[in-house]
Amino acid sequence: MLSEKIIKQLQRIVGAEYVSTAKADLICYSYDATQQQYLPNVVVHPGRTEEVAQLMLLANAEKIPVFPRGSGSGFTGGSLPIAGGIVLAMTRLDRIVEIDADNLVATVEPGVVTEQFQKAVEKVGLFYPPDPASLKFSTLGGNVAECAGGPRCVKYGVTKDFILGLEIVTPTGDIIRTGGPTMKGVVGYDLTKLMCGSEGTLGIITKIIIKLLPLPEAKKTMLVLFASIDGAAQAVSAIIRGKIIPTTLEFMDAATIACVRQATDLDVPESAKALLIIEVDGDREMIDKQAQKIAAIVQPLGVVETRIAETSAESEALWQIRRSVSASLRKVNPDKFNEDICVPRSKVPEMIRKVEAISAELGISIVNFGHAGDGNIHVNVMIDRKRPGQLEKAERAIEAVFKGALALGGTMSGEHGVGIMKSPYINLELSAEAQSYMETIKKALDPNNVLNPGKIFLQR
Repeated sequence: MLSEKIIKQLQRIVGAEYVSTAKADLICYSYDATQQQYLPNVVVHPGRTEEVAQLMLLANAEKIPVFPRGSGSGFTGGSLPIAGGIVLAMTRLDRIVEIDADNLVATVEPGVVTEQFQKAVEKVGLFYPPDPASLKFSTLGGNVAECAGGPRCVKYGVTKDFILGLEIVTPTGDIIRTGGPTMKGVVGYDLTKLMCGSEGTLGIITKIIIKLLPLPEAKKTMLVLFASIDGAAQAVSAIIRGKIIPTTLEFMDAATIACVRQATDLDVPESAKALLIIEVDGDREMIDKQAQKIAAIVQPLGVVETRIAETSAESEALWQIRRSVSASLRKVNPDKFNEDICVPRSKVPEMIRKVEAISAELGISIVNFGHAGDGNIHVNVMIDRKRPGQLEKAERAIEAVFKGALALGGTMSGEHGVGIMKSPYINLELSAEAQSYMETIKKALDPNNVLNPGKIFLQR
């Protein structure tokens, strides 16, 4: 519980209408996509960088925990207010400040929704590739904090590859700027890269400078159905060996196809045990040739059927199979643990077999799909929490999946981050020395541990 004096100070900083202690508002900001819930003491909606700085000065002096938040779409609890305190909702800072077509750069505030930004730059013939599944509602500030990925990363890279500079409010209330609107810059440490993926533990992002690309002229979508996951995985490597880097290389395993088949009327034959959704972009003439070349490359690898979209409507129909996955999973069981391991792309079949063995041993459903081009597998452990023993089995399965990915040279998170959900497992991937190095940075920048405490590292 915060004192009335603190609440009045917050109201003086941002305005009384942007500070709420109403129970209904606190509940709205108490959860994210993890299904976990922690009630804050107050929700504050700043509208300017200076307000964020004043708020952090107050919070640091009074040792009040502050939890910055975009739209709360994270899968690891990165924005959850696990120690009460202040939820700092950044969605009022939602301006696209500038789109500079001459220098292929944009400047935005952190509350801009990702898809709205993509549409804004596409209107002037430019392109921002990172496309997390949550792009219709997730914000760019959240994307930077988590270093979000998405299907197009196989060709274009993840969020950090497009961030040139940031304006940041530090945990002690200073305002600093990192990087800038130039393609080069090597003066001092690269604090921009340090902040990308730091999960809101080192600073609060109040402005973002983003690199843009020319908008590709056209794109072409293909759906290839395979008789086995091995054929699909071999196809991924074969396509890239063929000197083609598709925009997306999405895969679904047999369990995922079965879910989609049961939950929708989508036409997927019973003989299909894996599929790839492949998209290429670029000059119109070039993508037609690439699509035909890809079809020829994958044909000997157990292809059941190949569909190539010729129109936007046909492309949308192929993507509908992928978009129907999340809704279909609820038919399996009501509760989902969505993990995002990443392994070398050639190891995807081996990882899928490991997951299938874990599923069989524990007697719980696990459904796999994801970004085959970069080896990023979304492992969905599906349980019913109300059934005795199910949650414990899910926890055992998750640990076994992480160990399996690491044994293959992978990582336990390709794009979701650590938050609170993966912090119990961080010792599996990071040495004590590496963790200590990271914690030293956190202590130096946030000596009172007021900014998003309890995330990434277990409290020691």
